[in-house]
Amino acid sequence: MDDVEAQYRAVSSRDERFDGVFFTAVRTTGIYCRPSCPARTPRRENVEFHRSAASAEAAGFRACRRCRPDCTPGSPEWDVRADVVGRAVRLVRDGVVEREGVPGLASRLGYSERHVTRMLTQELGAGPLALATSQRTRTARVLVETTDLSMADVAFASGFSSVRQFNDAFRRAFARTPTELRAHGSTGAHGGGALRLRLAVRQPFHADALAGFLADHAVPGLERGEGRLFARVLTLPHGNGAAEMVLHDDHVAVRLELADQRDLTAAVARLRHLLDLDADPAAVDTALAEPGPHAVDLADLVASRPGLRVPGTVDAVETAVRTVVGQQVSVSGARTVLGRVVATAGEPVTFGLAHEHGLTHAFPAAGALAALDPETLPMPRSRGRTVVGLAHAVAAGDLSLDVGVDRDEASRTLLALPGIGPWTVGYVRMRGLGDPDVLLDTDLVLRRILDARGATDDDVRRWSPWRSYAGMHLWTEHLARQAEQRTRGSRA
Repeated sequence: MDDVEAQYRAVSSRDERFDGVFFTAVRTTGIYCRPSCPARTPRRENVEFHRSAASAEAAGFRACRRCRPDCTPGSPEWDVRADVVGRAVRLVRDGVVEREGVPGLASRLGYSERHVTRMLTQELGAGPLALATSQRTRTARVLVETTDLSMADVAFASGFSSVRQFNDAFRRAFARTPTELRAHGSTGAHGGGALRLRLAVRQPFHADALAGFLADHAVPGLERGEGRLFARVLTLPHGNGAAEMVLHDDHVAVRLELADQRDLTAAVARLRHLLDLDADPAAVDTALAEPGPHAVDLADLVASRPGLRVPGTVDAVETAVRTVVGQQVSVSGARTVLGRVVATAGEPVTFGLAHEHGLTHAFPAAGALAALDPETLPMPRSRGRTVVGLAHAVAAGDLSLDVGVDRDEASRTLLALPGIGPWTVGYVRMRGLGDPDVLLDTDLVLRRILDARGATDDDVRRWSPWRSYAGMHLWTEHLARQAEQRTRGSRA
Protein backbone atom coordinates (compact mmCIF):
# COMPACT_ATOMS: atom_id res chain seq x y z
CA MET A 1 0.00 0.00 0.00
CA ASP A 2 1.36 3.39 -1.02
CA ASP A 3 -1.84 5.43 -0.54
CA VAL A 4 -1.31 7.25 2.76
CA GLU A 5 -4.99 8.06 3.16
CA ALA A 6 -5.89 4.40 2.73
CA GLN A 7 -3.18 3.51 5.22
CA TYR A 8 -4.57 5.96 7.76
CA ARG A 9 -8.08 4.51 7.29
CA ALA A 10 -6.64 1.05 8.01
CA VAL A 11 -5.03 2.40 11.19
CA SER A 12 -8.25 4.16 12.25
CA SER A 13 -10.19 0.91 11.87
CA ARG A 14 -7.40 -1.15 13.50
CA ASP A 15 -7.39 -3.50 10.50
CA GLU A 16 -5.29 -6.56 11.37
CA ARG A 17 -4.97 -7.53 7.70
CA PHE A 18 -2.26 -4.90 7.27
CA ASP A 19 -0.10 -5.91 10.23
CA GLY A 20 3.36 -6.43 8.77
CA VAL A 21 2.40 -4.83 5.46
CA PHE A 22 3.27 -1.35 6.74
CA PHE A 23 4.06 0.32 10.06
CA THR A 24 2.68 3.48 11.65
CA ALA A 25 5.18 5.89 13.20
CA VAL A 26 3.97 8.68 15.49
CA ARG A 27 6.23 11.73 15.49
CA THR A 28 4.98 13.13 18.82
CA THR A 29 5.80 9.96 20.77
CA GLY A 30 8.72 8.52 18.77
CA ILE A 31 6.97 5.15 18.64
CA TYR A 32 6.05 2.92 15.70
CA CYS A 33 3.12 0.47 15.81
CA ARG A 34 1.32 -2.14 13.79
CA PRO A 35 -1.90 -0.85 12.11
CA SER A 36 -4.08 -2.80 14.55
CA CYS A 37 -2.52 -1.27 17.68
CA PRO A 38 -5.29 -0.87 20.30
CA ALA A 39 -3.91 2.48 21.50
CA ARG A 40 -5.73 5.69 20.70
CA THR A 41 -5.47 6.56 17.00
CA PRO A 42 -2.97 9.42 16.52
CA ARG A 43 -3.85 12.55 14.60
CA ARG A 44 -3.20 12.31 10.88
CA GLU A 45 -0.66 15.15 10.84
CA ASN A 46 1.45 13.36 13.47
CA VAL A 47 1.73 10.10 11.53
CA GLU A 48 4.12 8.78 8.91
CA PHE A 49 4.14 5.33 7.36
CA HIS A 50 6.99 2.90 6.76
CA ARG A 51 7.18 -0.22 4.60
CA SER A 52 9.41 -2.02 7.10
CA ALA A 53 10.28 -2.01 10.78
CA ALA A 54 13.88 -1.35 9.78
CA SER A 55 12.82 1.86 8.03
CA ALA A 56 10.96 3.07 11.13
CA GLU A 57 13.91 2.23 13.38
CA ALA A 58 16.35 3.96 11.03
CA ALA A 59 14.15 7.07 11.26
CA GLY A 60 14.55 7.06 15.05
CA PHE A 61 11.32 5.37 16.18
CA ARG A 62 11.15 2.57 18.75
CA ALA A 63 8.75 -0.37 18.83
CA CYS A 64 5.48 0.04 20.71
CA ARG A 65 5.46 -1.99 23.92
CA ARG A 66 1.72 -2.52 23.70
CA CYS A 67 1.21 -3.95 20.19
CA ARG A 68 4.74 -5.41 19.69
CA PRO A 69 5.09 -4.56 15.96
CA ASP A 70 8.27 -6.63 15.87
CA CYS A 71 6.12 -9.75 16.36
CA THR A 72 3.78 -9.28 13.39
CA PRO A 73 3.52 -11.73 10.47
CA GLY A 74 5.75 -10.79 7.56
CA SER A 75 4.35 -8.93 4.60
CA PRO A 76 2.84 -11.39 2.08
CA GLU A 77 4.18 -9.24 -0.74
CA TRP A 78 7.71 -10.57 -0.45
CA ASP A 79 6.66 -14.21 -0.76
CA VAL A 80 4.56 -13.46 -3.84
CA ARG A 81 7.02 -11.29 -5.72
CA ALA A 82 9.51 -13.02 -7.98
CA ASP A 83 11.61 -9.94 -8.74
CA VAL A 84 15.01 -9.09 -7.26
CA VAL A 85 13.57 -7.21 -4.29
CA GLY A 86 11.30 -10.09 -3.32
CA ARG A 87 14.17 -12.55 -3.64
CA ALA A 88 16.43 -10.27 -1.58
CA VAL A 89 13.91 -9.96 1.25
CA ARG A 90 13.47 -13.73 1.41
CA LEU A 91 17.25 -14.19 1.61
CA VAL A 92 17.55 -11.57 4.36
CA ARG A 93 14.80 -13.35 6.30
CA ASP A 94 16.75 -16.60 6.01
CA GLY A 95 19.82 -14.98 7.59
CA VAL A 96 22.06 -14.76 4.52
CA VAL A 97 23.42 -11.34 5.54
CA GLU A 98 24.44 -12.75 8.93
CA ARG A 99 26.22 -15.68 7.30
CA GLU A 100 27.66 -14.12 4.15
CA GLY A 101 27.33 -10.35 4.57
CA VAL A 102 25.89 -7.94 2.03
CA PRO A 103 28.47 -9.06 -0.59
CA GLY A 104 27.14 -12.62 -0.28
CA LEU A 105 23.56 -11.40 -0.70
CA ALA A 106 24.46 -9.37 -3.79
CA SER A 107 26.40 -12.31 -5.27
CA ARG A 108 23.41 -14.62 -4.91
CA LEU A 109 21.19 -12.08 -6.64
CA GLY A 110 23.68 -11.38 -9.42
CA TYR A 111 23.87 -7.61 -8.84
CA SER A 112 26.34 -5.20 -7.27
CA GLU A 113 26.06 -4.33 -3.58
CA ARG A 114 25.27 -0.73 -4.49
CA HIS A 115 22.41 -1.70 -6.80
CA VAL A 116 20.88 -4.14 -4.28
CA THR A 117 21.07 -1.49 -1.56
CA ARG A 118 19.48 1.09 -3.84
CA MET A 119 16.59 -1.20 -4.82
CA LEU A 120 15.82 -2.25 -1.24
CA THR A 121 16.04 1.31 0.08
CA GLN A 122 13.69 2.52 -2.62
CA GLU A 123 11.12 -0.21 -1.88
CA LEU A 124 11.40 -0.64 1.90
CA GLY A 125 13.08 2.52 3.12
CA ALA A 126 16.09 0.57 4.38
CA GLY A 127 19.05 -1.23 2.85
CA PRO A 128 20.01 -4.89 3.39
CA LEU A 129 22.23 -4.17 6.39
CA ALA A 130 19.48 -2.19 8.17
CA LEU A 131 16.94 -4.93 7.40
CA ALA A 132 19.31 -7.56 8.76
CA THR A 133 20.05 -5.49 11.90
CA SER A 134 16.32 -5.11 12.58
CA GLN A 135 15.88 -8.84 12.17
CA ARG A 136 18.84 -9.57 14.46
CA THR A 137 17.26 -7.39 17.12
CA ARG A 138 13.98 -9.30 16.91
CA THR A 139 15.86 -12.60 17.16
CA ALA A 140 17.79 -11.29 20.14
CA ARG A 141 14.56 -10.27 21.85
CA VAL A 142 13.28 -13.85 21.59
CA LEU A 143 16.48 -15.18 23.17
CA VAL A 144 16.46 -12.52 25.90
CA GLU A 145 12.85 -13.24 26.84
CA THR A 146 12.80 -17.04 26.53
CA THR A 147 16.26 -18.25 27.58
CA ASP A 148 18.80 -17.69 30.32
CA LEU A 149 21.70 -17.38 27.86
CA SER A 150 24.23 -14.74 28.81
CA MET A 151 23.85 -11.44 26.98
CA ALA A 152 27.14 -12.05 25.16
CA ASP A 153 25.86 -15.42 23.92
CA VAL A 154 22.58 -13.81 22.86
CA ALA A 155 24.44 -11.12 20.94
CA PHE A 156 26.56 -13.52 18.91
CA ALA A 157 23.75 -16.06 18.45
CA SER A 158 21.61 -13.28 16.96
CA GLY A 159 24.26 -12.33 14.44
CA PHE A 160 25.77 -9.23 16.05
CA SER A 161 29.53 -8.85 15.74
CA SER A 162 29.94 -7.33 19.21
CA VAL A 163 28.08 -6.92 22.49
CA ARG A 164 28.26 -3.15 22.12
CA GLN A 165 26.58 -3.29 18.70
CA PHE A 166 23.92 -5.56 20.19
CA ASN A 167 23.23 -3.19 23.11
CA ASP A 168 23.05 -0.12 20.87
CA ALA A 169 20.62 -1.78 18.43
CA PHE A 170 18.47 -3.00 21.31
CA ARG A 171 18.18 0.44 22.88
CA ARG A 172 17.30 2.03 19.54
CA ALA A 173 14.60 -0.52 18.79
CA PHE A 174 13.00 -0.90 22.23
CA ALA A 175 14.25 2.01 24.37
CA ARG A 176 15.36 -0.58 26.92
CA THR A 177 18.57 -2.44 27.59
CA PRO A 178 18.51 -6.23 27.13
CA THR A 179 18.85 -6.64 30.90
CA GLU A 180 15.82 -4.43 31.55
CA LEU A 181 13.77 -6.38 29.01
CA ARG A 182 14.73 -9.71 30.55
CA ALA A 183 13.64 -8.45 33.96
CA HIS A 184 10.14 -7.94 32.52
CA GLY A 185 10.14 -11.21 30.55
CA SER A 186 9.80 -14.84 31.50
CA THR A 187 13.00 -16.78 30.95
CA GLY A 188 12.67 -20.51 30.65
CA ALA A 189 15.05 -22.58 28.58
CA HIS A 190 18.69 -23.04 29.44
CA GLY A 191 21.36 -22.53 26.81
CA GLY A 192 21.05 -26.11 25.57
CA GLY A 193 17.30 -26.53 26.12
CA ALA A 194 14.25 -25.98 23.95
CA LEU A 195 13.16 -22.44 23.10
CA ARG A 196 9.46 -21.61 23.30
CA LEU A 197 8.20 -19.31 20.55
CA ARG A 198 4.85 -17.97 19.45
CA LEU A 199 4.57 -17.47 15.69
CA ALA A 200 2.07 -14.83 14.59
CA VAL A 201 -0.60 -15.86 12.08
CA ARG A 202 -2.60 -13.67 9.72
CA GLN A 203 -6.31 -14.49 9.94
CA PRO A 204 -8.23 -16.52 8.89
CA PHE A 205 -6.15 -19.66 9.39
CA HIS A 206 -7.44 -23.16 8.60
CA ALA A 207 -5.16 -25.07 10.94
CA ASP A 208 -6.85 -28.46 10.61
CA ALA A 209 -6.36 -28.80 6.85
CA LEU A 210 -2.71 -27.73 7.06
CA ALA A 211 -1.90 -30.03 9.97
CA GLY A 212 -3.71 -32.90 8.25
CA PHE A 213 -1.71 -32.47 5.04
CA LEU A 214 1.61 -32.41 6.90
CA ALA A 215 0.67 -35.46 8.97
CA ASP A 216 -0.39 -37.43 5.88
CA HIS A 217 3.00 -36.76 4.25
CA ALA A 218 5.18 -37.19 7.38
CA VAL A 219 8.30 -39.28 6.76
CA PRO A 220 9.07 -41.79 9.55
CA GLY A 221 12.13 -40.85 11.58
CA LEU A 222 12.13 -37.32 10.14
CA GLU A 223 8.63 -36.05 10.93
CA ARG A 224 5.60 -36.81 13.07
CA GLY A 225 2.08 -35.45 12.77
CA GLU A 226 -0.86 -36.05 15.07
CA GLY A 227 -3.93 -33.84 15.26
CA ARG A 228 -2.72 -30.26 15.23
CA LEU A 229 0.79 -31.22 16.34
CA PHE A 230 3.63 -31.54 13.87
CA ALA A 231 7.27 -32.19 14.74
CA ARG A 232 10.31 -32.60 12.52
CA VAL A 233 14.09 -32.48 12.32
CA LEU A 234 15.58 -29.40 10.65
CA THR A 235 18.78 -29.07 8.64
CA LEU A 236 20.13 -25.55 9.20
CA PRO A 237 23.22 -23.59 8.14
CA HIS A 238 25.23 -24.25 11.32
CA GLY A 239 23.85 -27.63 12.33
CA ASN A 240 20.66 -29.58 12.85
CA GLY A 241 17.64 -28.78 14.99
CA ALA A 242 14.30 -30.17 16.07
CA ALA A 243 10.97 -28.36 16.11
CA GLU A 244 7.58 -29.10 17.61
CA MET A 245 4.66 -27.02 16.32
CA VAL A 246 1.14 -26.91 17.71
CA LEU A 247 -1.23 -25.11 15.37
CA HIS A 248 -3.83 -22.94 17.10
CA ASP A 249 -6.52 -20.84 15.45
CA ASP A 250 -4.66 -17.57 16.08
CA HIS A 251 -1.00 -18.58 16.47
CA VAL A 252 1.48 -21.43 16.29
CA ALA A 253 3.19 -22.51 19.50
CA VAL A 254 6.72 -23.76 18.83
CA ARG A 255 9.33 -25.59 20.84
CA LEU A 256 12.70 -25.45 19.15
CA GLU A 257 15.98 -27.16 19.99
CA LEU A 258 19.08 -26.12 18.03
CA ALA A 259 22.62 -27.39 17.84
CA ASP A 260 23.72 -23.78 17.29
CA GLN A 261 21.66 -20.80 18.48
CA ARG A 262 22.86 -18.78 15.48
CA ASP A 263 20.34 -20.77 13.44
CA LEU A 264 17.30 -19.30 15.22
CA THR A 265 16.61 -16.72 12.50
CA ALA A 266 16.81 -19.29 9.71
CA ALA A 267 14.75 -21.82 11.68
CA VAL A 268 11.91 -19.37 12.28
CA ALA A 269 11.90 -18.23 8.64
CA ARG A 270 11.75 -21.82 7.41
CA LEU A 271 8.98 -22.84 9.79
CA ARG A 272 6.95 -19.83 8.67
CA HIS A 273 7.51 -20.91 5.06
CA LEU A 274 6.53 -24.49 5.87
CA LEU A 275 3.23 -23.33 7.38
CA ASP A 276 2.66 -20.48 4.88
CA LEU A 277 2.14 -18.10 7.79
CA ASP A 278 2.90 -14.90 5.89
CA ALA A 279 0.17 -15.45 3.31
CA ASP A 280 -2.66 -12.94 2.87
CA PRO A 281 -5.68 -15.26 3.25
CA ALA A 282 -8.24 -12.47 3.01
CA ALA A 283 -6.93 -11.42 -0.41
CA VAL A 284 -6.68 -15.03 -1.60
CA ASP A 285 -10.17 -16.00 -0.42
CA THR A 286 -11.76 -12.88 -1.88
CA ALA A 287 -10.17 -13.46 -5.28
CA LEU A 288 -11.02 -17.16 -5.49
CA ALA A 289 -14.61 -16.72 -4.26
CA GLU A 290 -15.39 -13.90 -6.68
CA PRO A 291 -18.17 -14.96 -9.10
CA GLY A 292 -17.81 -14.41 -12.82
CA PRO A 293 -19.52 -15.30 -16.09
CA HIS A 294 -19.09 -18.95 -17.13
CA ALA A 295 -16.71 -19.41 -14.21
CA VAL A 296 -16.21 -22.43 -12.00
CA ASP A 297 -17.49 -21.35 -8.62
CA LEU A 298 -14.98 -21.91 -5.81
CA ALA A 299 -17.01 -19.89 -3.32
CA ASP A 300 -18.36 -23.03 -1.66
CA LEU A 301 -14.85 -24.39 -1.10
CA VAL A 302 -13.53 -21.08 0.21
CA ALA A 303 -16.50 -20.74 2.57
CA SER A 304 -15.93 -24.24 3.96
CA ARG A 305 -12.18 -23.73 4.48
CA PRO A 306 -11.40 -20.03 4.95
CA GLY A 307 -7.72 -19.29 5.30
CA LEU A 308 -6.55 -22.51 3.63
CA ARG A 309 -2.77 -22.51 3.28
CA VAL A 310 -0.45 -24.06 0.71
CA PRO A 311 2.03 -26.18 2.72
CA GLY A 312 5.58 -25.08 2.03
CA THR A 313 8.89 -26.58 3.02
CA VAL A 314 11.91 -26.10 5.25
CA ASP A 315 14.26 -27.10 2.43
CA ALA A 316 13.42 -26.96 -1.29
CA VAL A 317 16.08 -29.56 -2.15
CA GLU A 318 14.42 -31.98 0.26
CA THR A 319 11.08 -31.22 -1.39
CA ALA A 320 12.53 -31.89 -4.84
CA VAL A 321 13.90 -35.28 -3.76
CA ARG A 322 10.63 -36.20 -2.04
CA THR A 323 8.67 -35.19 -5.12
CA VAL A 324 10.77 -37.40 -7.39
CA VAL A 325 10.40 -40.35 -5.03
CA GLY A 326 6.64 -39.77 -4.84
CA GLN A 327 6.09 -39.87 -8.60
CA GLN A 328 3.46 -42.44 -9.59
CA VAL A 329 3.25 -44.02 -6.12
CA SER A 330 0.83 -43.52 -3.25
CA VAL A 331 1.55 -41.07 -0.45
CA SER A 332 1.95 -43.91 2.05
CA GLY A 333 4.28 -45.76 -0.32
CA ALA A 334 6.44 -42.68 -0.77
CA ARG A 335 6.60 -42.18 3.01
CA THR A 336 7.84 -45.73 3.49
CA VAL A 337 10.54 -45.42 0.84
CA LEU A 338 11.68 -42.03 2.08
CA GLY A 339 11.82 -43.34 5.65
CA ARG A 340 14.29 -45.99 4.52
CA VAL A 341 16.40 -43.44 2.65
CA VAL A 342 16.46 -41.13 5.66
CA ALA A 343 17.49 -43.95 7.99
CA THR A 344 20.25 -45.06 5.58
CA ALA A 345 21.78 -41.75 4.50
CA GLY A 346 20.51 -39.16 6.99
CA GLU A 347 22.58 -37.84 9.89
CA PRO A 348 21.45 -39.21 13.27
CA VAL A 349 20.21 -36.62 15.79
CA THR A 350 20.36 -36.70 19.57
CA PHE A 351 18.02 -33.87 20.55
CA GLY A 352 15.75 -34.68 23.45
CA LEU A 353 12.88 -32.96 21.65
CA ALA A 354 13.42 -35.16 18.60
CA HIS A 355 13.49 -38.40 20.57
CA GLU A 356 10.36 -37.30 22.42
CA HIS A 357 8.55 -37.62 19.09
CA GLY A 358 10.42 -40.65 17.77
CA LEU A 359 12.55 -38.63 15.35
CA THR A 360 15.96 -40.11 14.66
CA HIS A 361 17.59 -38.59 11.55
CA ALA A 362 17.90 -35.42 9.53
CA PHE A 363 17.08 -35.53 5.84
CA PRO A 364 20.18 -36.63 3.87
CA ALA A 365 22.36 -33.83 2.53
CA ALA A 366 22.74 -33.50 -1.22
CA GLY A 367 26.33 -34.73 -1.04
CA ALA A 368 25.30 -37.86 0.84
CA LEU A 369 22.56 -38.66 -1.68
CA ALA A 370 24.87 -37.98 -4.62
CA ALA A 371 27.34 -40.55 -3.26
CA LEU A 372 24.73 -43.35 -3.15
CA ASP A 373 24.54 -46.12 -5.71
CA PRO A 374 21.14 -45.66 -7.39
CA GLU A 375 20.90 -49.42 -7.82
CA THR A 376 20.71 -49.84 -4.04
CA LEU A 377 17.89 -47.35 -3.44
CA PRO A 378 14.49 -48.86 -2.51
CA MET A 379 12.76 -47.60 -5.66
CA PRO A 380 12.74 -48.27 -9.41
CA ARG A 381 16.22 -47.91 -10.91
CA SER A 382 15.26 -45.03 -13.21
CA ARG A 383 13.86 -43.09 -10.28
CA GLY A 384 16.94 -43.85 -8.19
CA ARG A 385 19.13 -42.46 -10.97
CA THR A 386 16.98 -39.31 -11.05
CA VAL A 387 17.35 -38.83 -7.27
CA VAL A 388 21.12 -39.25 -7.42
CA GLY A 389 21.38 -37.01 -10.50
CA LEU A 390 19.32 -34.29 -8.80
CA ALA A 391 21.47 -34.50 -5.67
CA HIS A 392 24.65 -34.37 -7.73
CA ALA A 393 23.45 -31.22 -9.54
CA VAL A 394 22.82 -29.53 -6.19
CA ALA A 395 26.09 -30.70 -4.63
CA ALA A 396 28.07 -29.54 -7.68
CA GLY A 397 26.44 -26.11 -7.63
CA ASP A 398 24.70 -26.57 -10.97
CA LEU A 399 21.25 -26.28 -9.37
CA SER A 400 20.27 -23.86 -6.62
CA LEU A 401 16.93 -24.06 -4.83
CA ASP A 402 17.43 -21.56 -2.02
CA VAL A 403 14.72 -19.08 -1.04
CA GLY A 404 16.20 -16.31 -3.17
CA VAL A 405 16.59 -18.23 -6.40
CA ASP A 406 15.03 -17.02 -9.65
CA ARG A 407 12.03 -19.37 -9.94
CA ASP A 408 12.01 -19.42 -13.73
CA GLU A 409 15.72 -20.18 -13.95
CA ALA A 410 15.46 -22.92 -11.32
CA SER A 411 12.49 -24.44 -13.17
CA ARG A 412 14.44 -24.59 -16.44
CA THR A 413 17.44 -26.20 -14.74
CA LEU A 414 15.23 -28.77 -13.02
CA LEU A 415 13.38 -29.62 -16.21
CA ALA A 416 16.68 -30.25 -18.00
CA LEU A 417 17.62 -33.02 -15.56
CA PRO A 418 16.90 -36.59 -16.74
CA GLY A 419 13.72 -38.07 -15.26
CA ILE A 420 12.16 -34.76 -14.18
CA GLY A 421 9.03 -33.53 -15.96
CA PRO A 422 6.59 -30.62 -15.77
CA TRP A 423 4.56 -32.06 -12.87
CA THR A 424 7.64 -32.43 -10.67
CA VAL A 425 8.87 -28.94 -11.57
CA GLY A 426 5.44 -27.42 -10.83
CA TYR A 427 5.16 -29.18 -7.47
CA VAL A 428 8.66 -28.10 -6.41
CA ARG A 429 7.93 -24.57 -7.56
CA MET A 430 4.66 -24.46 -5.61
CA ARG A 431 5.82 -25.96 -2.31
CA GLY A 432 9.60 -25.65 -2.38
CA LEU A 433 9.94 -22.19 -3.91
CA GLY A 434 6.67 -20.76 -2.58
CA ASP A 435 5.17 -19.73 -5.93
CA PRO A 436 1.50 -18.88 -5.24
CA ASP A 437 0.47 -19.14 -8.89
CA VAL A 438 1.03 -22.77 -9.88
CA LEU A 439 -1.88 -24.98 -10.93
CA LEU A 440 -0.74 -28.57 -11.47
CA ASP A 441 -3.14 -29.24 -14.31
CA THR A 442 -0.97 -32.16 -15.48
CA ASP A 443 -1.82 -33.96 -12.23
CA LEU A 444 -4.29 -36.72 -13.12
CA VAL A 445 -6.43 -36.29 -10.03
CA LEU A 446 -6.59 -32.52 -10.31
CA ARG A 447 -7.28 -32.78 -14.05
CA ARG A 448 -10.28 -35.04 -13.35
CA ILE A 449 -11.54 -32.59 -10.71
CA LEU A 450 -11.24 -29.65 -13.10
CA ASP A 451 -12.99 -31.55 -15.89
CA ALA A 452 -15.79 -32.64 -13.56
CA ARG A 453 -16.38 -29.01 -12.61
CA GLY A 454 -16.27 -27.89 -16.22
CA ALA A 455 -13.27 -25.63 -15.72
CA THR A 456 -12.05 -23.75 -18.76
CA ASP A 457 -8.77 -22.01 -19.52
CA ASP A 458 -10.52 -18.72 -18.71
CA ASP A 459 -11.39 -20.03 -15.24
CA VAL A 460 -7.81 -21.06 -14.59
CA ARG A 461 -6.51 -17.66 -15.72
CA ARG A 462 -9.06 -15.91 -13.52
CA TRP A 463 -7.62 -17.59 -10.41
CA SER A 464 -4.22 -15.98 -11.01
CA PRO A 465 -2.11 -15.03 -9.06
CA TRP A 466 -3.50 -17.52 -6.52
CA ARG A 467 -3.72 -20.71 -8.58
CA SER A 468 -1.68 -22.69 -6.03
CA TYR A 469 -4.42 -21.98 -3.49
CA ALA A 470 -7.17 -22.87 -5.97
CA GLY A 471 -5.51 -26.24 -6.57
CA MET A 472 -5.13 -26.81 -2.83
CA HIS A 473 -8.84 -26.13 -2.32
CA LEU A 474 -9.77 -28.64 -5.03
CA TRP A 475 -7.35 -31.28 -3.73
CA THR A 476 -8.47 -30.85 -0.12
CA GLU A 477 -12.15 -31.16 -1.02
CA HIS A 478 -11.44 -34.29 -3.08
CA LEU A 479 -9.52 -35.93 -0.22
CA ALA A 480 -12.24 -35.00 2.26
CA ARG A 481 -14.88 -36.69 0.11
CA GLN A 482 -12.73 -39.78 -0.27
CA ALA A 483 -12.30 -39.98 3.51
CA GLU A 484 -16.04 -39.56 3.99
CA GLN A 485 -16.75 -42.39 1.52
CA ARG A 486 -14.31 -44.68 3.31
CA THR A 487 -15.97 -43.90 6.63
CA ARG A 488 -19.39 -44.71 5.22
CA GLY A 489 -18.08 -47.92 3.72
CA SER A 490 -16.55 -49.10 6.99
CA ARG A 491 -19.80 -48.37 8.85
CA ALA A 492 -21.77 -50.30 6.27
